[in-house]
Amino acid sequence: MNAPGYLRESAEGVTVAVRAQPGARKTAVTGVYGEGAAAQLKIAVQAPPVEGKANSALVAFLAELCGVSKSRVEIVSGELSRSKVFLLREVSLPNAGSKISASIRPS
Repeated sequence: MNAPGYLRESAEGVTVAVRAQPGARKTAVTGVYGEGAAAQLKIAVQAPPVEGKANSALVAFLAELCGVSKSRVEIVSGELSRSKVFLLREVSLPNAGSKISASIRPS
């Protein structure tokens, strides 16, 4: 299976490139931003982008989506940006790919 561009295998698990859309009505995966290696998973997040609330909500959402505890999800870059990269520890690429792909709901 070819992984989508927003997912990459790493020594510790899988990284997910995310384009956050804070302040949404509902937290959900809304599609893919960009294409190829520059693709990012678009996630609308209900929390506002203040005091790390949106980041915390994204960590919780990705943990639930992939069936891992929040302690296994870490922001590795982009903490203060809409473009972020998360590390999902001990998650396989096929597992993350299937769970995330199944959750994409066009906005």
